[in-house]
Amino acid sequence: MLQIALKDGSVKEIESGKKIIEVAKEFFGPSVKKCVCAKWNGKLVDLKMPLEENGTLELIFPDSEEGFGVLNHSCAHLLAHAISRLYPEAGFGVGPAIEEGFYYDFSLPVQITNDDLGKIEEEMKKIVKENIPIEHYFLSKEEAKKRFSQDPFKKELIDAIEDDSVGIYEQKDYKDVCRGPHVISTGVLKHFKLLNIAGAYWRGNSDNEMLTRIYGTCFATEEELKNHLANLEERKARDHRRLGKDLELFMISEYGPGFPFWLPKGMTLKNTLTNFWMNEHIKAGYQFIQTPIMLNRELWEVSGHWYNYKENMYTSTIDEHEFAIKPMNCPGGMLVYKNTIHSYKEFPLRLGELGLVHRHEASGALSGLFRVRTFTQDDAHIFMTEDQISDEIANIILLYKRVYSIFNLKFHIELSTRPENKYIGEIAVWDRSEKALAEACQKAGFDYKINPGDGAFYGPKLDFKLRDSMNRIWQCGTIQLDMNLPERFDLTYVAEDGSRKRPVMVHRALFGSFERFIGILIEHYAGAFPCWLAPVQVRLIPVNNDLHKEYCEELKQKLMEKSIRVETDYRDEKLGYKIRDAQTKKIPYSLVIGDHEQQHRQVTYRPYGKTEQITVSIEEFTELILKHNRELN
Repeated sequence: MLQIALKDGSVKEIESGKKIIEVAKEFFGPSVKKCVCAKWNGKLVDLKMPLEENGTLELIFPDSEEGFGVLNHSCAHLLAHAISRLYPEAGFGVGPAIEEGFYYDFSLPVQITNDDLGKIEEEMKKIVKENIPIEHYFLSKEEAKKRFSQDPFKKELIDAIEDDSVGIYEQKDYKDVCRGPHVISTGVLKHFKLLNIAGAYWRGNSDNEMLTRIYGTCFATEEELKNHLANLEERKARDHRRLGKDLELFMISEYGPGFPFWLPKGMTLKNTLTNFWMNEHIKAGYQFIQTPIMLNRELWEVSGHWYNYKENMYTSTIDEHEFAIKPMNCPGGMLVYKNTIHSYKEFPLRLGELGLVHRHEASGALSGLFRVRTFTQDDAHIFMTEDQISDEIANIILLYKRVYSIFNLKFHIELSTRPENKYIGEIAVWDRSEKALAEACQKAGFDYKINPGDGAFYGPKLDFKLRDSMNRIWQCGTIQLDMNLPERFDLTYVAEDGSRKRPVMVHRALFGSFERFIGILIEHYAGAFPCWLAPVQVRLIPVNNDLHKEYCEELKQKLMEKSIRVETDYRDEKLGYKIRDAQTKKIPYSLVIGDHEQQHRQVTYRPYGKTEQITVSIEEFTELILKHNRELN
């Protein structure tokens, strides 16, 4: 008999060789019908796996991140199965689960478009109705290559496998090379939708064949699928490129692809966000620096960028010397630190910089404000002793928490640890650094997820994954320990015993990029920014320009004296049109000024998105707007 420990802490005895699905039915009852796989001794496995040793067992459901991934990876195989029936000459690349679904890459004998997705979906539905059991077994590498001899993509993948055996998943007339796990049968995959088609180079290398990538998503219930598809439609309506044009925030010119132009309202938005950022960092004990936008090649050689990042850097020649426009602020920050002798008494030394950086991105990758060639990076470099790491990083996390909460952006933290091969420094130092980052999360009151081996070559890091109102995940904030630049630039400080020691250095960015973060906010708020952030907080609309313009100008002056952002609408248009336009432009407060308001020294305002109109004194309305602005303090 075997002893199986369940998630609730109980221990059960079972006969050796029983499959997980049989054990699950015995101990979990009807709920087992909803699970997609299991976790055995901490590893995801198929429900059909026999148990032959003592261990811990947990059922995995599709409402978890792991379960959703297994459901969607299984659906990627369902898609590939349908393609194999419809296009027998197809070649099969890879089909992973992704954040909100899956994709599969194919080499197809004919070109297909989004119009063909319906036909493919119908074939997938037939396979679901067949409820084909999904089987898992292993072959030797030689046997596997024979099995997939007609598919060069699978042969290449098999050659790259380090183990002697290759995992195979089979569902009737379709087989694939895969680690798994998968759902128990195709009948589980009822609620799916194919979304679109794109091109993708095999293994991401532009020297390889261009494959057809089909994206899709799969959910456990029809309701969840419908909600997600409705969410996708809402995202299209919130596209920051369209809203940025409609709200007159920014533009992109053919004379500068990837170099955004900020229009007056967009510049007001960016400046308001900048002032907020500055004030929060002043309260957190930061000082500010500004480093040159272009520096000599020798500096970039010392930092390592010239050898590792040159293809992404813009360069020029000045006085017969090569210069590069900075793609990152760090090397300039190192020169600022080296400008004076530092003592342990100054630590932690927090130096913030809103640095304009330039990076050469492929033209095909450019996308509004999300992927640009120039952006403002909200950097800070913090210098400290090793025993200060945990406390200082906990403080940074709490700063991030406060700022993200202002925008109602929830987040989780991921701790990326030492890469397996390419890293610098001693393993003992890495271990201490990773432990310090973990302790910092705990001190700040946050759990974290481990990303094994995903740290930078120069040190471990914490990444902050934000979830917006459309349920999308964005990588924004980061906190990185650096074991590289202090050594390269020979940074030192005077320790308590008078000796010279190397400081610990942290790179950190809260927004990451102002441009990208503003793009995220545009879509997060659907362009209806909170009043404190809105480029225009108030629009004054006179009922009659001739009769009420003078009072509007007086109101405008009073509001501007209180630093309230206000504009007037004196266009020769009907009043209803002007009111609707203010709503279209998503201005927080529209003020309609007529005889009554002018006679009684009042204003009548209408909040964005509401039909109610409220009449108050000038002083009451002014205080209402000032209260919005004070909420940040």
